[in-house]
Amino acid sequence: MKVYQTNEIRNIAIIGSSGSGKTTLSEALLLESGVIKRRGSVDNGNTVTDYFPVEKEYGYSVFSTIFSVEWLGKKLNFVDAPGSDDFAGSAVSALNVTDTALMVLNAQYGVEVGTNNLFRYTDALQKPVIFLVNQLDKETADYDKTLAMLKETYGSKVIQIQYPVQTGANFHQMVDVLKMKLYQWKPEGGTPEILEIPASELEKAQNLHNLLVEAAAENDEGLMEKFFDAGSLTEDEMREGIRKGLLARGMFPVICASAAKDMGARRLMEFLGNNVPSVPEMPLYKNTEGKEIKPDAAAPTSAFIFKTTVEPHIGRVSYFKVMSGTLKTGDDVLNEDRGSKERISQLFVVAGQNRTEIPELKAGDIGATVKLKDVNTGNTLNGKGIDNKFDFIRYPNSKYRRAIKAVNEAESEKMMEILSRFRAEDPTWVVEQSKELKQIIVSGQGEFHLKTLKWRIENNDKVLIEFFEPKIPYRETITKQARADYRHKKQSGGAGQFGEVHLIVEPHVEGQPMPETYKFNGQEFKIQARDVQEHDLEWGGKLVFVNSIVGGSIDARFLPAILKGIMARMEQGPLTGSYARDVRVIVYDGKMHPVDSNEISFMLAGRNAFSTAFKEAAPKILEPIYDIEVSLPAEYMGDVMGDLQSRRAMIMNMSSERGYEKLLARVPLKEMGSYSTALSSITGGRASFTMKFAAYELVPADVQDKLLKEYVAQDEE
Repeated sequence: MKVYQTNEIRNIAIIGSSGSGKTTLSEALLLESGVIKRRGSVDNGNTVTDYFPVEKEYGYSVFSTIFSVEWLGKKLNFVDAPGSDDFAGSAVSALNVTDTALMVLNAQYGVEVGTNNLFRYTDALQKPVIFLVNQLDKETADYDKTLAMLKETYGSKVIQIQYPVQTGANFHQMVDVLKMKLYQWKPEGGTPEILEIPASELEKAQNLHNLLVEAAAENDEGLMEKFFDAGSLTEDEMREGIRKGLLARGMFPVICASAAKDMGARRLMEFLGNNVPSVPEMPLYKNTEGKEIKPDAAAPTSAFIFKTTVEPHIGRVSYFKVMSGTLKTGDDVLNEDRGSKERISQLFVVAGQNRTEIPELKAGDIGATVKLKDVNTGNTLNGKGIDNKFDFIRYPNSKYRRAIKAVNEAESEKMMEILSRFRAEDPTWVVEQSKELKQIIVSGQGEFHLKTLKWRIENNDKVLIEFFEPKIPYRETITKQARADYRHKKQSGGAGQFGEVHLIVEPHVEGQPMPETYKFNGQEFKIQARDVQEHDLEWGGKLVFVNSIVGGSIDARFLPAILKGIMARMEQGPLTGSYARDVRVIVYDGKMHPVDSNEISFMLAGRNAFSTAFKEAAPKILEPIYDIEVSLPAEYMGDVMGDLQSRRAMIMNMSSERGYEKLLARVPLKEMGSYSTALSSITGGRASFTMKFAAYELVPADVQDKLLKEYVAQDEE
């Protein structure tokens, strides 16, 4: 492959719901462009883009795959993203580093929940979108229904470029209203015959052509004037209008294909090469300092690593986009994120696992290199004279979590190394060694996401692991005032230990003043705050520590020890061992011994006094609550709501968006463990959800009683 200039490059993300036929489409594009000589199939497990063992095992895409083709003097870089919502991180990454989204739809189902979810990402990133209606050869394919759904969902911006003459087993012709030609294929597909439009289709084609001309003219004042003057536009003028319409998201073209029959791939590549915006036409990327970076091949070199894989017999493969300059074989670069120096030993243009070496890649191009020593996904590599750093990909929040451990404890360290490697490859994995829960927690996008993780660890790395329900990070707090004192006294020959602490605890509420007098059992305690310290706790909430010692009953040098004892008890709450939060502690009196008092004595006295007072202050357990947003077809609303309510959910809002229902709810994390699986089961896989931490709230009394009993039983055991 030759070296292409920046203005000759087109970067396209292939996205769409699972089962829409993206992998099959990629095979057709690779075959028709001459990159491969023989087409593979998903069923046979021999496609170029699904080449990892786990993908062959499960029969669906797990990773995004990069491939490049040459067509009519243009270089088309594709990033084929998995369709399953469980691998949404790959689609987000693909959209961030490409310029145009090719949204593939299954003509049997039309606009699906996954279509809307992915479209929202394009909306957020303001990326041009082209709709490709695929699988028109299937018996239940319905192009007209799919088109109606597109127009109902995305409005009048949906503009037909092509339409099929027939769908189903007889699909072999389509009318292109941009070129005003009929494309006709033999049963084996491939290169079509390009014919005049028959009389039976001419009126329909002319009407759609006129709509396309108007839509193209709307995006440019000069074209609009030409349209008014001449009543039409040339093909080149229409292309200019389409390109500008795509850039402004003022037009969403619709094209047709049967990837399985290899019908439409050639015309698709021609359309993409001629109509989608080139790299220099796209909005500029910004570095972390907010500076816009032009894709100038003559500028200093910066490259952004957007994907990392570890492949057998090769090792680490790093996929990048050249953000500026020209990256050449033999270049020395600096990893701006890690401060390490790297040498680019080889550069490749890729087609799945097939790699073609190339001497250099210009700004805007996408390629790969191998065996970089200290480079992870999300890192920036810079040449001399530049210090760019890029961090523009925002991955979706995790929504499925499991505790993980090695079946053989001796392999625990190896398991952690593997998880660390996976995290470097895919930032949507979140791995936490929880000191609080005493578990290793792995969070991902869904059950299948973790299922593939387990398969890879056990089959590729030969370490047996098991998942189990993770503990919930509860919190403890108090709801009223209480007082306690504790004397720590120990005599064992020689120097003894002595410390006595009197304190008051109460709930901390932001901005609430502190009373001057407290009353317990008819006795008043006057408080004079000499020092107030607010401590933000690393697990959330606050501890406010008030020194109200008068008369020197406790020396000031022992107060840090008292605070340390209290903090230690808050790290292991008195009720269930969970972290405590939002407490104000007032140390108002105590006693010390001129010889036996020391820091350890007051630390223990403070810890025990706090524990006693906490238990008498109507303590409550708090649980993490998450905001849930479910997108689903209307017919499943009742069942989904019923399931959520059985999970102690509070329904916050219901609305419609682009033909689907949107349900907002607040649900305790405890109840979300199996939600991904349950939602898929209820809706036949046609719904999706997102979740985000909202707040800690009090658990119901019956739940608290159950948790306390479980903790006592566990403690006794």
